[in-house]
Amino acid sequence: MRKYFDFDKLGTNYRKEIIGGLTTFLAMAYILVVNPLMLSLDAVPDLPDAMRMDKGAVFVATALAAAVGSLFMGIIARYPIGLAPGMGLNAFFAFSVVLAGGIPWQTALTGVLFSGLIFIVLSLSGLRELIINAIPTQLKFAVGAGIGLFITFLGFQQADIIVADPNTLVALGDLTKGPTLLAIFGILITIIMMVRKINGAIFYGMIMTTVVGMITGLIDVPTKIVDKVPSVAPTFGAAFEVFSNDPSSLLTAQFLVVVITFLFVDFFDTAGTLVAVANQAGLMKNDKLPRAGKALLADSLATVSGAVLGTSTTTSYIESTAGVAAGAKTGFAAIVTGVLFLLALFFSPLLMVITAHVTAPALIIVGVLMVSSLGNIEWKNFEMAVPAFFTIIAMPLTYSIATGIAIGFLFYPITMLLSGRRKEIHPIMYALWIIFLLYFIFIK
Repeated sequence: MRKYFDFDKLGTNYRKEIIGGLTTFLAMAYILVVNPLMLSLDAVPDLPDAMRMDKGAVFVATALAAAVGSLFMGIIARYPIGLAPGMGLNAFFAFSVVLAGGIPWQTALTGVLFSGLIFIVLSLSGLRELIINAIPTQLKFAVGAGIGLFITFLGFQQADIIVADPNTLVALGDLTKGPTLLAIFGILITIIMMVRKINGAIFYGMIMTTVVGMITGLIDVPTKIVDKVPSVAPTFGAAFEVFSNDPSSLLTAQFLVVVITFLFVDFFDTAGTLVAVANQAGLMKNDKLPRAGKALLADSLATVSGAVLGTSTTTSYIESTAGVAAGAKTGFAAIVTGVLFLLALFFSPLLMVITAHVTAPALIIVGVLMVSSLGNIEWKNFEMAVPAFFTIIAMPLTYSIATGIAIGFLFYPITMLLSGRRKEIHPIMYALWIIFLLYFIFIK
C-alpha cells in the first residue's frame, strides 16, 4: 500500500493521509444534505409529486456516488481528491432542466448519463485537450463565476432573504421571520469560521445552525441517530426509463443543450480542480499534471455511476484542498473520504430533518468561493469582457445556467470577428455557436 501510493517519495504516512481524508470529507459533507433538498425541489411549493425526486433515494445516491467517485480517484488516479454531486450542476439539473425546462427528472438523469459517457470517450482519447484549448480561458472563468452568482441567488431565495415582488421582480424579504433569522445566523457563523480558516466550516456551520433550529423549535428533533439505509429504488436505473417511454425526446435540441451543459461544466470544473489540488500538494511536474487522463477517467466513471444511482453530475471537489492543507498527498486520502461517505449512509435520521433554511448558507458561501474567478477575467479587453459579462449576468437573471452559457458563446465569435481577431476563434466555437443559436430559435 505504501509503495503503490508512493508514501516515502511524497513524504507522507497513514496518519497524515487519514487526517487529510477526514478533513476533505468534513469539508464536503454538506452535499449529503443540500443535494437531496435541491433535487427534490424542496424549496419550491405547490409542485406535483412527479416533478420531485425522492429525498431518501437521492441521499443514498449522493453518498454512494461520492463514495464510488472518491474511491475511483484514489485507486485509479492516486490523487487526494474527493468527488460528489457538484454544486451548480445540481442547481442546473433541478431548476433549469426540470423546473424551468419541464424535462422529467428521469430524462435529466439520462442527460447526465450521456454526458458521463461522452466524458469517458474524451478521457480515453486526445480530444479532451482539443476541447479544453478550443474554449477561451476567459469564458471558462465566466462560467464558474456565473454559476457562483446563480447558486448564491438560490441560497438567498431558499433563506427567504430575497423574495418575489410583482413590481420589481425581486425584493428583500421579511428578515424578522424565524426561519429567515435562522438562515442569517447560519451565514454569519459560517463566515466567521471561514475567516478563521476552520476546515469543514460549511459543514460545521450547518450543524450549529441545525442545533440552534432545534433549540428554538424551528427544526424537528430527530427520533433516531442511526437507522437503516433508505431505499434507492425510486431513482436507481431511472436514467434508462426514457428509452422505453419516450426515446424521441432524446433527439431534440433542448436535450442536446442539456447534455452539452452538463459535459461542459463538469469537464472544466474537474480540470480546474485537478490543477488547483495538484499545485497545492506539490504534485505538478514541469507545469503538467501527471496521470491527468486517469483522473478525468475517474471523474467520468463517477458521473456515469451517479446517473445510474439517481443523482446529478458527480465531479471533483475544490474542498479537497482542505484535506491537502491537513497533510493529504496521495490517493489513500481519497479512499478514506470514500469510506466515510459510505458510513454516512447510516446517519440519515440526523440529515433528513435539516431544512432549506439550514442549507441556504452553504449555497451562498460556495457562491462566494466560485465568483473569485471574476478576478481572472480581462475586463479591459472589451471583446472578451462582453461575452464573459453576458455569461455571468444571464445565469441568475434568466434562472438558467444553460442560457447564460449559450448567450456568452453566441456573443464571443461576434465580438472577436468585429475586433479583427478571427484567427483566434477555434472551429469548435463556431460549431457551438450554431448549436446555441438553434437552441434559442427552437427552444427559447
